[in-house]
Amino acid sequence: MTGFSVVAQNKKLISRTEVKEKVTAGNKSIRISAEAFKEAQADYRQTNSIFIPNITVAHTGFATTNPLMAFGSKLNQEIVTQADFNPDVLNDPDQIQNFATVIDIEQPLINVDAIYARKAAKNKMDALAFQTQRTKEYIDYELDKAYMQLQLAYKAVSVLEKTLEGAEANLQLAQNSFEQGFIQRADVLLVEVRVTDVQSQLQSANSNLRNASDYLLFLMNEPGDVVLQPSDSLKLDTITESVPMALSEERSDIKAMSLSTEAYKSVLKSDQMSFVPSLNAFGSYQMYDDQVFQFGANGYIFGAELKWEVLKGTSRFGKVQKSKASLSKAQLEYEQYVDKSKLELMKVQRRLDDSQQRVRLTELSMRQSSEALRIRTNRFEEGLEKTTDLLIAETQYAQRQLEYYQTVFEYNSTKAYLKFLTTTN
Repeated sequence: MTGFSVVAQNKKLISRTEVKEKVTAGNKSIRISAEAFKEAQADYRQTNSIFIPNITVAHTGFATTNPLMAFGSKLNQEIVTQADFNPDVLNDPDQIQNFATVIDIEQPLINVDAIYARKAAKNKMDALAFQTQRTKEYIDYELDKAYMQLQLAYKAVSVLEKTLEGAEANLQLAQNSFEQGFIQRADVLLVEVRVTDVQSQLQSANSNLRNASDYLLFLMNEPGDVVLQPSDSLKLDTITESVPMALSEERSDIKAMSLSTEAYKSVLKSDQMSFVPSLNAFGSYQMYDDQVFQFGANGYIFGAELKWEVLKGTSRFGKVQKSKASLSKAQLEYEQYVDKSKLELMKVQRRLDDSQQRVRLTELSMRQSSEALRIRTNRFEEGLEKTTDLLIAETQYAQRQLEYYQTVFEYNSTKAYLKFLTTTN
């Protein structure tokens, strides 16, 4: 009893609804998944560059006696005079300063490969959105299972506490019977061993309870300085729900894999389109002066460039080959994942049926062992029953109770898992 009293000191009552709210708000797996989506979203936003012009502004300054640079700088500053055409001045000019402010604009017009790269980024972003949704669904299932595990742990502690009370009462009876000469000392020792055994089991049950509480706190991202206690106890989930018998490809994780495959298709198309010419417009506005940040002269240039990289070594051929292999791999992984998911669904459906049958059988066995223990306890008090028979009946009843609650947990958790497998977005 000592172990349980220590556990009970910092107990905190909590409901399933409260757990779900805290997990949704603080679970790190959900937050990590959300950040991964934001990364993909940022990558997608970067592809806006295929539509939006690239504008740069630069201001440079230099001094030179280089003949070509000096004459060109005077032309840009619009200060060339007749004297500047003197061969001596052209060949050996005085130092001249030149300051230029240049505004460059580049506007993509037609870049087919970039368009497909943008589509691939969009598919990846959408896939991660579905993956984030699936992470939330999994954590929701995991918290349901953890909550039920905590309920089971409290049931185990409760059963063993009552078993210990009964064992201690039987020990008192055995000691009284021994003092009256009705039983041997060996019989008393057997009962004492049984009490010690139940105490050991209770200690283990308390440790399991603390472990279950700590895991739930971990899912909630809260410090483990308290022991949680569910506001409701473990009971058989008798709510009848219509569960799809076949796997839906609209499930979040399957949709995510499907979109990932589409992303690989777009990447392949992008690599193939890199062989197609690209068309881009450009423009530049320049302002020149011999003083810093002054704009005594100006000029502009604009045009368009049709660019076709006819041969870029063999790197593009290698990229296309790699993209084809990646797409084929992604398609096979998608098909394998769907097949495996179908197999898992059928297995869980059978497991749910088996669990339901085991619940009925263990419940019947628990009732039978309870009645057997009651009869043997009455006979033992009257001196008509052997100590060993009483201990066997007592042990069996405790085991049957634990087995029953374990099968209830398995049924409920399997039902929750089946719901997780058939949840569609």
